[in-house]
Amino acid sequence: MKKYFSVGEAAKAVHTTSETLRHYDRIGLVKPSKKDEWTKYRYYTEQDIVRLNTVRALQLMDLPLQEIKKVLEYDDLEKVVDFLAQAEKKADEKIAALRYSKSKIQLAKADYEKKLQMRKNSNGAFIKDFPERVILLSDTLEVPTLDNLWNYLSHFYDKVTPDLKEQFSFEDLAGIYTENGVSRLFAVCIRYADINGLKVLPKGKYLCADCTEENREQVLSEVIRIARTKYGVEPTFTVQLIVVSGILQWNYEVQVYIEH
Repeated sequence: MKKYFSVGEAAKAVHTTSETLRHYDRIGLVKPSKKDEWTKYRYYTEQDIVRLNTVRALQLMDLPLQEIKKVLEYDDLEKVVDFLAQAEKKADEKIAALRYSKSKIQLAKADYEKKLQMRKNSNGAFIKDFPERVILLSDTLEVPTLDNLWNYLSHFYDKVTPDLKEQFSFEDLAGIYTENGVSRLFAVCIRYADINGLKVLPKGKYLCADCTEENREQVLSEVIRIARTKYGVEPTFTVQLIVVSGILQWNYEVQVYIEH
């Protein structure tokens, strides 16, 4: 004897609503195997629920209901099997892409959690480990502006002579390097050749803090004070990394070298 499920039971089995199943019935996508002619109650078999699950899965692949209906009405069962095999392949690709995205999100989350914890533990200042960085200083640019940030790296490629341009590439970063009271904008080198204007930022621990244009000098002074009093370091240079925070907006992360 066939087992029948009410519309509510069938909806629960396929994780949807009763109204969705009624809609499927109205458009002829999945009709219940039995409908009471007096009460109009719908009753579904296990085979109906298999079809409902197939429809729900295909919907998750962003297929419109009319296309799903057309496929499931094929008389040629081989065509149906082939279509479902292709849908399964796309589902595997989607799962792989989502897993990859999730892994990147988890890494970013862990990094931000680490940064947050460091900041909580240091009353605004925090320590970061950096590898050795090679930067190229500008000859003319001292502070960031809308004009020079708009096409920032072109300025540094223009600084390189044509015969050496292919030996240079830069990270998509901007910053201010200050030494002996002189400040210059810089680009971080990925590849480089030996030319004037290169500086090596040593690897190791840097005392850092976030700030805005308005409180930049105050925050930088405080970070230098902490470096002196807490870590016994007299900074010989400072770095102010420019952090773009929106259209036409930027903040800074000040960095002071404290330990190799």
